Amino acid sequence: MAKPFRYQTCIVIGCCVMLMVAACAGIRQLPPMAQYHSQVGQRETPSPDFYVMPHGKLRKNDQGLWELYVSGNALERGLTNGILTEELLHQQESAFVSQVQDLVPSRFRQRLLRGFLSFFNRQLADHVPEEYQVEIYGLSHSASDTFNFIAPPYQRLLYFHGAHDIGHALQDLALVGCTSFAAWGRHTADGKLLIGRNFDFYVGDDFSKEKMVAFIRPDSGYNHAMVTWAGMVGAVSGMNEKGLTVTINAGKSAMPLKAKTPISLLTREILQYAATLDEAIDIARRRDVFVSESILVGSAVDGKAVIIEVSPKKFGVFEVKNGADLLVCANHFQSESYQSDKNNLRQLAESHSKYRFDRMHELIAATPRLTPSAAADMLRNREGKGDTPLGYGNEMAINQLLAHHGVIFQPADRIMWVSANPYQLGEFVAYQLDEVFQRASLADSDTIWATNALNIPEDPFVHSADFENYQSFRMQMQELEVAIAAGMQVPDSAIAALLRLNPEFWKTSFLIGEYHFKQKHYAEALSYFRQAASKEVTTAPDRRLIEKRIKMCEKKS
Repeated sequence: MAKPFRYQTCIVIGCCVMLMVAACAGIRQLPPMAQYHSQVGQRETPSPDFYVMPHGKLRKNDQGLWELYVSGNALERGLTNGILTEELLHQQESAFVSQVQDLVPSRFRQRLLRGFLSFFNRQLADHVPEEYQVEIYGLSHSASDTFNFIAPPYQRLLYFHGAHDIGHALQDLALVGCTSFAAWGRHTADGKLLIGRNFDFYVGDDFSKEKMVAFIRPDSGYNHAMVTWAGMVGAVSGMNEKGLTVTINAGKSAMPLKAKTPISLLTREILQYAATLDEAIDIARRRDVFVSESILVGSAVDGKAVIIEVSPKKFGVFEVKNGADLLVCANHFQSESYQSDKNNLRQLAESHSKYRFDRMHELIAATPRLTPSAAADMLRNREGKGDTPLGYGNEMAINQLLAHHGVIFQPADRIMWVSANPYQLGEFVAYQLDEVFQRASLADSDTIWATNALNIPEDPFVHSADFENYQSFRMQMQELEVAIAAGMQVPDSAIAALLRLNPEFWKTSFLIGEYHFKQKHYAEALSYFRQAASKEVTTAPDRRLIEKRIKMCEKKS
C-alpha cells in the first residue's frame, strides 16, 4: 500500500545510509570477551518459547508478545540479550536487509553510498555513550555473519540505531505520522497522569511480526521497560521504575551533514537516568542530535508531562500553563523556540500533523474523563475530524493501520499496556513494573509477567469484513502500483474490485486514475482524479499533484 511503501522507502534508505559504510566506528577499548562469555553462561530452554540465562529470560506470552528480561552491566546485558534473542535478531536483520536489496539493487549505487557514508558517519561513535556502545557490542556477538557484506556486526547494529533518524531526514516528506497525548487532573477519571501513543513505524510486515517488551535491570540507573524489537537497545516507547515515561515523534528536519546522537539512544539514557522532568531535560540538553524530534516525557514525580523538542540547532520545551492538564503531540513543534522556524511552519502547512493533532483534541473532548480503555479506543480511531470517513490506511487518521505498536502508560501506578498484533488492534497487555521486576528475577520457569486481569480486549474490528477487505486491499494496491510502473494492463474487473475494497480512501481513486493516465485513457483518468479530489486528501503536496493531473487530463481530453 502507498503509505507503508512511502515510509518504508524512507526508513530503508536510512538503513542504507547507516549500514553501508566503509569507516569503522568503534569502542575506545573493547572488553575482554572470553571472561564475559563464561560469566553470562549458556542459554537453556525449559519449555517452548521460553529461554533462561543467569542474567536474563525470554518468553513469548499468550498474546504473541516476546517478553525479555536482562540484568547486569552493559556487556552482560548485551551478551545476554543477543544469546536469548539470536533467532529473532536474525529475522529482524533479514527484514531490513531484504528491503535494502530491493530498493538499492545496484552494486554501483551501493558503492557510492559507502563512499558518502564513510564521511557522514565519521564521528557517530563520539556521540553515543560508551555504555550503549558496549551493550550493542555485546549484542552484536549474536548477529549473523550472513550480512557481513554490508558491515561487520557491531558497526551494523550501531548504525541500525540511527536508521529512524537519517531515514526521515533524507525523505522528509515521508515522515512517519505518530500521535501521542498526555492527560491528568480533570481530564482523567482518577486525576492521575495517563499517556497514550501510536508508534507508526513501518518497515514491511515481516519487521512487525515479532514485537518485544524489554525489561532492563542495569547495574547503574533505574530499572526500565521498553517496547522494542530484537537488536534494538534504544527506546522509542518506555517507562522506568520511577514512573518516568518517554515516547518520540519525528519532526521536520533539514538534511544533516554528519551523524550525531541517535534519538532512540538519547531517550534510552533518559529512561535509565532520569526520575523527574528536570533531569530528563538536562540529559536531552547535553546531547547533540542530527534530526528534529519531539520527546514527550511524563513523570509520576511531577504529576504531569512536557514535550522536549530537539533539533541540530535549536532546543525547546513545551509545557501547558495556567492550570491546563492536557498535552497532545503529533509531528510539529509547539515551543517558543520553533514558532518562526521555517521547517516547522512548512510542516504545519503541508503535512497531516495538524489534522491529527486537532482530531486527537476532538476525541479527548468527547471523552472528558479518560481511562486506559478509553485511551485505547482513541488510539484505534480510524475516522477523521467530525467522524468524517477517511478510508482505511489514511495518514490523517490517528489509527493509520500500520503502527508497530500502541502503548498506554499510567505512571503513578507503574502500569503500561502494550498492544499485540495486528498493529494496535490486538489485546493491550498490562504490565505492572514493580511486579514484573520482582517476578522476572525469580528462578522458576513458569513466571507470569503480565497482569492479565488489567488487559484491554482486542478491537472487534479485527474480525470484521472491512478489516479483511483492507488486508486484501493492501496487497492489490501494491500489485496496481507495480502494474503502473511497468505500463502493464490490468483487467477492468480487478480495478472495480479494488475500488470496492476501500472506496473512501482518496489514494484508491488516485492510483486508478494514474493507471488510466498511463494507459492514455484520459477521460477515465479525469473521472477518477476528480473522485480523489473529493475525498480527504492527506497532504498539500498530494492535493497539488491531483490538481496537476486533472489539468493535464482536461487538456488532453
